[in-house]
Amino acid sequence: MSATVKAVPAVTPDAAPDTAPAAGPGAGAGRRPRWTPGRVGMLAAALVLAALWVLPLAWAVATSLKPENETTRTSLEWIGSRITFDAYEKVWASGDLARWMVNSAYISAVTTALTVLTCAMAAYGFSRTEFRGRRALYGLVLAGIMVPPQVLIAPLFAEMVSLGLVDTYWGVILPQVAVPAMVFILVKFFEGVPRELEEAAFVDGAGRWRVFWTVVVPLSRPVLAAVAIFTFIQTWNNFLWPFLVTTDPNAMTLPVGLVNVQSTYGARYAQVMASLVIAGLPLLLVFAFFQRQIVRGVAHTGLAGQ
Repeated sequence: MSATVKAVPAVTPDAAPDTAPAAGPGAGAGRRPRWTPGRVGMLAAALVLAALWVLPLAWAVATSLKPENETTRTSLEWIGSRITFDAYEKVWASGDLARWMVNSAYISAVTTALTVLTCAMAAYGFSRTEFRGRRALYGLVLAGIMVPPQVLIAPLFAEMVSLGLVDTYWGVILPQVAVPAMVFILVKFFEGVPRELEEAAFVDGAGRWRVFWTVVVPLSRPVLAAVAIFTFIQTWNNFLWPFLVTTDPNAMTLPVGLVNVQSTYGARYAQVMASLVIAGLPLLLVFAFFQRQIVRGVAHTGLAGQ
């Protein structure tokens, strides 16, 4: 019985493989995205929405740079016969805008810091601790979202009068600190934080307060930044409550002071637009510098699937 031996072809290093190597995960990383109809449609919709947002702002800036007698023309003209800053000079000279800006910045900064602190602690308590009446108290906080702020103006004003806080910074700040919507946002985020991280800290001997500051707060920076920015913008734009609780011009915020200035010279549209541009410019700068934090905070709040 003879055995047959099959010849095996020799494999040399120079021999080319029969099959091409599989493409790695980063093989197409340098390719440009394809302009599909869906992508083009999304870009067109974004451009339309951006134009709808920018056009009113551009019209306000253009009107503020026109001579006053050209703001009431019936023909639509973006640029007047000449560009002038008279409206800004008159608005600045008509009131103490520098002091009002400082008041608005101080009130907005303090309100933002206290709101983030109190709402974060309240949200952590609701999401991580168990106590009697927790569900009922959390439901009461959520019910505050459905209560219009205008309903609380009368009792809040009476309380400020009884405490002697009218025409003071704290009279403007304290009623704006408790924000149920921010508590809800932070609760949803804290519920997504892994409990194992806190349990590991507890094993190492950390207490609840230390765990909150050293574990939870660092992990919550995106949502805390978003809450801070939203609170700052809302406080800066708030007109009704500062208008009611402040009568001293030295304690007024920028929106309240500009309204008082406008009432002195009537409907002069160039000056009205100039005052609006002055009041809105700080917020545009805040959004321009912190837009990444805003987007990250909204993406991490856990509200996308709610």
